[in-house]
Amino acid sequence: MQINDKKVDSYLAPYACDPAKSRGRLHKEREDPMRSVFQRDRDRIIHSAAFRRLEYKTQVFVNHEGDHYRTRLTHSLEVAQLARSMSRSLGLNEDLAEALSLAHDLGHTPFGHAGEDALKETMKDFGGFDHNAQTLRLLTKLEHRYAEFDGLNLTWETLEGIVKHNGPVKKIPRAMAEYLKKHNLEIHTYASAEAQVASLADDIAYNNHDIDDGLRSGLFTIEDLCKVPLAGRAFAEVRKRYPNLEEHRLIHEAIRRMINLMASDLIHETSKRIKVYKVTSPEQVRALGKPLVAFSKDVDAQIRVLKEFLMVNMYRHYRVNRMTSKARRVLKELFRFFLAEPECLPTEWRKLTDKSGTKKTAETVADFVAGMTDRFAIEEYERIFNVLKRS
Repeated sequence: MQINDKKVDSYLAPYACDPAKSRGRLHKEREDPMRSVFQRDRDRIIHSAAFRRLEYKTQVFVNHEGDHYRTRLTHSLEVAQLARSMSRSLGLNEDLAEALSLAHDLGHTPFGHAGEDALKETMKDFGGFDHNAQTLRLLTKLEHRYAEFDGLNLTWETLEGIVKHNGPVKKIPRAMAEYLKKHNLEIHTYASAEAQVASLADDIAYNNHDIDDGLRSGLFTIEDLCKVPLAGRAFAEVRKRYPNLEEHRLIHEAIRRMINLMASDLIHETSKRIKVYKVTSPEQVRALGKPLVAFSKDVDAQIRVLKEFLMVNMYRHYRVNRMTSKARRVLKELFRFFLAEPECLPTEWRKLTDKSGTKKTAETVADFVAGMTDRFAIEEYERIFNVLKRS
């Protein structure tokens, strides 16, 4: 079988992103005859250092809390699987959706949202910090792998989807503004349908898998969760069909049903919108002025109730609050230390600074700290601030 864009992607719907019609890369390259441009983007993301670091970056629980909780890496793989499946059903480009899913969390700091909050606070006098913009910065500047350019030189469609997967960008973060000066990603429109699918696949994955992690950690019980309509129905259905099922199997079966319900609803609602809006090209998707990919109103309302439950019973649980408080303190103190004493940065990072307290040094320190894993941040903190510990 001949491997080329036309053969591989003949299944694509007219509103999907066709790799043969890609707007290309900022730095011109000869493309690979064995892979489409979006497959090549995916492969570059997987082989990046930033992707490998996701193994030791967490979302809710700090990495050392347990081996079975989700990390950014396992979460990204779960998002990619969902995005590919839903894209296939909708006639979208699976490879682009997968690449976006695998890259969407690369800019996250250690310790999840607590780490981002810490860097936002410490960087407020230097242009701020945004994990989405940091992902773009990693993919276009901070990855140093290729001889002819910094970053991974991904296609316009992949970079656009990373920047706009949550919708048009109204307030441009510092790290994003720098790149947009040389590469117009049309940030004021919606992104491709593939990017929209990846964004909602992210929602489906983290909502359901946070339920699994929350139950595993004992932050709430199945009975607590059964008060939430969406989850309650799923658990009731499994209990009725399998009355003597062990708890861990019960949890898995119920979560499996919730994932299937959300994914099926998204496919049905999006298919309906495609017909209503008569969408026949990726350009129409971007210019629609509203999301093309969406849940139905009923399921969206139920997901919001589920999110509220998780916010109260998990993300704001006192045990999680204690962990996040420690995490914020670690990152704030690391940032302030390196900002005041940039000569203590590793050599390759120190070369990028000028003097203590400047914007250039602050940006370098933010890049260094944001790239840390949970484990490395904790070890670095102990090396620097524990006078009894050997360096």
